[in-house]
Amino acid sequence: MEFPHFIQAPPVLGNQYAEDRPLRSLLRRILPPEVLSAIEGELWEMGDLAGGELYAMQLEDRLREPTLTQWSAWGERIDRIEVTPLWKRCAEIAPRYGLVAAAYEARFGEWARLHQFALNYLFGPSSDVYTCPLAMTDGAARTLIASQNQALIERALPRLTSRDPRRFWTSGQWMTERIGGSDVSQLETVAIPQSDGSYKLYGKKWFCSAITSDIALVLARPQGNPQGSKGLALFYIETRDANGKLRAIEIDRLKDKLGTRKLPTAELSLKGVPAIPVRGTSDGVRVIAPMLNITRTWNAVMSVAFMRRGIVLARDYARKRVAFSSPLSQKPLHLQTLAEISAQTEAMLHLAFESVAILGRLENGSAQVNDEPLFRMLTPIVKLLTAKSALSAITEVLECFGGAGYIEDTGIPGLLRDVQVLPLWEGTTNVLSLDLIRALRSSEDHLLLWRYADSIARHIQDAELAALAKSALRAMENALAWAHAQGNASLLEASARRLAMTLGRSFAMVLFARHADWSLTHEKDPRSKANALIFGESSFDFAPSASGSLLPLAALDGPPEQALPADAHSAANNSKE
Repeated sequence: MEFPHFIQAPPVLGNQYAEDRPLRSLLRRILPPEVLSAIEGELWEMGDLAGGELYAMQLEDRLREPTLTQWSAWGERIDRIEVTPLWKRCAEIAPRYGLVAAAYEARFGEWARLHQFALNYLFGPSSDVYTCPLAMTDGAARTLIASQNQALIERALPRLTSRDPRRFWTSGQWMTERIGGSDVSQLETVAIPQSDGSYKLYGKKWFCSAITSDIALVLARPQGNPQGSKGLALFYIETRDANGKLRAIEIDRLKDKLGTRKLPTAELSLKGVPAIPVRGTSDGVRVIAPMLNITRTWNAVMSVAFMRRGIVLARDYARKRVAFSSPLSQKPLHLQTLAEISAQTEAMLHLAFESVAILGRLENGSAQVNDEPLFRMLTPIVKLLTAKSALSAITEVLECFGGAGYIEDTGIPGLLRDVQVLPLWEGTTNVLSLDLIRALRSSEDHLLLWRYADSIARHIQDAELAALAKSALRAMENALAWAHAQGNASLLEASARRLAMTLGRSFAMVLFARHADWSLTHEKDPRSKANALIFGESSFDFAPSASGSLLPLAALDGPPEQALPADAHSAANNSKE
């Protein structure tokens, strides 16, 4: 006798642009109507691909990973990498939709970056991190432009920014070696000069992602150069010859990573790779800086994209999952949890895309007076805060699914594994916090970020939102003033992380309040305000670190017992997006 068995309906995705109210609202506020009208068709198409074909392939591809074949059947060293079907499909889609090219086309001027990153924000979570080679390709294109090396620009830029899949090149970024990650000053790869002015590279690269790329920018030390980072130079290499064979490169092994497992990452041996200096034969770290600014911006946008993917799945599941006689979507505490994730996600969206907007102005001749130092300060703040927020949000998302969130074939654990890389790639939280300190020290105006935020906040009309922005501004001003006045270098360094987090959350609050105020007026929509008020429940107060003498005790011994948290505010955001 057959008895009925309950089958839980899984979460599904629809058109990811149609269902993304915060993104559509943000673009309506920022973009001129004619620009939005021109790009919206592409956004709808990408939203359909991301929620349909690509997401289905992603679930189908769950157990597939890149494979490395080092030797042919007859003993020839071939080092052939086979990527997954989804990656092959993404390699066709990316150039056709201009996921790199859109940033370099003149038709939208200062709005080009917003166009590009809106497309990638929709595409990224369904691509199994194909956005990694795209980010490095974008960074390589910008680095070559900044280098003014006309020969390399003419050779590579048309391919790096092509919309033709047959001509499109992707780029790698090979810096890390066994001796150093963020600290590249002791790199051991040597560049040997050749009679024609080119070089050959010899050494080991320890962590090279997207190694199927067509070119790479590589840090190496020209023979005879002094030790330290100033003795390094940046080199351009093409990874394969006309027959597709690697050019004096051996792939020692693929990395066995926690996440981003569809992204082929390897240890490489360079055995005389032909190379061309990008710009001079020293100061390579300075030459590659434009790439880092671009890739950190990509990291921030992808962090928010992952957060958005998580909350979309969690919301759909909450409507379908019945517990104790009603759906989770009717449980006040579960609603509160979803509201907090939604609020955090929307806040980080505004933070990341403000950075994108400034980048667009800088690249297209419409920059405001202080945009360049402002972008230098914002880039590390935005990257570190969005990455940390993605980790916390996706952890909460997994818990929203209960035990099902812990089961691999639901696809939810993959989200958590993949976001783990976001605080690591292109600078850890601590490295970026120290970058912020350096940016603040180099600025002529230590309150520059506060002044920019204040210029935004003064136009907010809604009283509750204005009060939130005022509180955030006060926290920013206090934190910046303390950092400027601090004479104890050790204490300043110990407080750098807290300073960065305070500035990031406070600035995000101001941006969020501005948009919520605009949405109330122009869209008659209270949902952004509701989310802004929830995000604003967090404290923005800055307190410097404890005395340096306590650091070893606090960092290396067990933490003190924590007091039980106070009762959480239980106001739920019952609106549906």
